[in-house]
Amino acid sequence: MAPELWLAPLHGITSRTFRNTLCRHFGGIDFFMSPFLPVQSAGKFRPKVWQDILPENNTALPLTPQLMGNQPQQFVDTMNMLHEQFGYEHFNINIGCPSSPVVRHTRGCGLMPHPDTIERMVAAITEQTSFQVSLKMRLGLHHPDEGRVLLQRLNAYPLDFLVIHPRLGDEIYEGKPHWDIFEEFCSITHHKIVYSGDIFTKEDYLALSERFPNVEAWMLGRGLLQNPFLAEEIKGQEVGDKNSRFLAFYQNLIDDLLPIRGESGTLANLKELWHYFAVFMQMPDEKLQQMLRICDLKEFLTYDV
Repeated sequence: MAPELWLAPLHGITSRTFRNTLCRHFGGIDFFMSPFLPVQSAGKFRPKVWQDILPENNTALPLTPQLMGNQPQQFVDTMNMLHEQFGYEHFNINIGCPSSPVVRHTRGCGLMPHPDTIERMVAAITEQTSFQVSLKMRLGLHHPDEGRVLLQRLNAYPLDFLVIHPRLGDEIYEGKPHWDIFEEFCSITHHKIVYSGDIFTKEDYLALSERFPNVEAWMLGRGLLQNPFLAEEIKGQEVGDKNSRFLAFYQNLIDDLLPIRGESGTLANLKELWHYFAVFMQMPDEKLQQMLRICDLKEFLTYDV
């Protein structure tokens, strides 16, 4: 059976433009998850915030909006609004983002030392709505005991699945994932697990799928950005001429970004992406740094990669 593959939500990178363009040029991904959006109270909704998840902007694959916050009623209000206005019925709660500004405000992974707060959020959502709800988390912020406590509590709630990245928030993306602890977490939870983290090659996926045979769903993030063919390779699809396919995707992405982001916004977005594309293009770090110092879009697009 083919694995279920998700595109990971990377804030500021996997926007609707990237998602849609990726889907036109590459296969293998089954589901999208949006980068996190802030929850809001009823009566204080700002429509501009929701541009990335408007249904008319997301017709390629099923999209799950990811929400971030720490107030239970704001989650309920936001989910109800997104359902009423856009028809969404499945939502993901982000308690895994390790970014320092997010953590300092007790959001994302900053919530993991506070299981009471997380449980109040989940209880309010599951008691007051009938939506499908999933969580994206890490092993903990400072220590895996945080995750152990949380998983035991979450077993009492009808969650759709848990996306687990096998690192602590403090570790960001440094060091090796803690696969032994992830294996332990799989035995604690009653919920379906989506594995996320450090799948850069088909061989990585094969090794992990052999080690965790009960995991049937996988989230691809940095690995897919570094190799847009990764999902196709995992599913055994024919990839053809990688260079020409990548260049066609890249040109299409530029054409799609410009009307939405303008020249300065497009340049900023492309610079973020080239931290990953440089791996695919086997670009030396010195050359990448020269490219990233360019401040004019036309010059950036004509840089010899």
